[in-house]
Amino acid sequence: MQQVIVVTGASSGFGALTARALADAGHIVYAGMRETTGRNAPQVAKAAAYATEHKVDLRTVELDVASDASVDAGIAAIIAEAGRLDVVMHNAGHMSFGPAEAFTPEQFAALYDINVLSTQRVNRAALPQLRRQGRGLLVWVSSSSARGGTPPYLSPYFAAKAAMDSLAVSYAGELTRWGIETSIIVPGAFTKGTNHFAHSGTPADQARAAEYDAGPYAGLAERALKGLAALEPRDADAAEVARAIVQVVDMPFGKRPFRVHVDPSQDGAEIVNGVADRVRAELLRRIGLEDILMPRING
Repeated sequence: MQQVIVVTGASSGFGALTARALADAGHIVYAGMRETTGRNAPQVAKAAAYATEHKVDLRTVELDVASDASVDAGIAAIIAEAGRLDVVMHNAGHMSFGPAEAFTPEQFAALYDINVLSTQRVNRAALPQLRRQGRGLLVWVSSSSARGGTPPYLSPYFAAKAAMDSLAVSYAGELTRWGIETSIIVPGAFTKGTNHFAHSGTPADQARAAEYDAGPYAGLAERALKGLAALEPRDADAAEVARAIVQVVDMPFGKRPFRVHVDPSQDGAEIVNGVADRVRAELLRRIGLEDILMPRING
């Protein structure tokens, strides 16, 4: 069934790949991005060209997830134009790389804003519509780093992704009685096919970072990045994440998985998440809330 979908952070990476894949699957897709008439104007043009060439319904919408006003206006514009909203894909995010001590508290706060608070802004704008409909789906793009292997020098990003994953789990139980499903997609460390590592932020306190580079951790940054790249199979394809999301969206209501791991490097997140999600389900059963593990069919 054709669905109306908004994808945040869709100017590049997993967001752009998934927006195109969902449109190819026959859905009405809004690729959310900021500065649609400025820095991302070329991405808007590329999305329009893709829609024309492939004869699919891929649209763009101004959606700066760091701005309440932009998010409210963007979601309202989608609902006004399409008449409904069926799927919200939380994908917007940003990575940083460097020793944790060298990042300022303000940098940590900015990373949390983009990776965590952005989802709260979008939810507050979109969920009233999904609840009125009595049905919907939230897709959260998490990271294997939230519970898998955690190499050093990625702490602000890893901490933010862990917080976002935790928020997704909490929201899941609070939305099932409204008929809203949750699927958490857990990509591994894809070192190619996205701009994640290429566009990662760096510590503001370069003097502090230099102490690490000149001290006992000299060379660690290069070794960590090379090690991650070496773990990744040669045929690893970031488009696998997009394909996994399309499969989830196209599944029947009530049959969608709570988590899907797409981790060619197999860093252990699937094992740890399996235990954690099982513990969550058991606790809900013990306190008499087993019903919130599955979405309610309304209407």
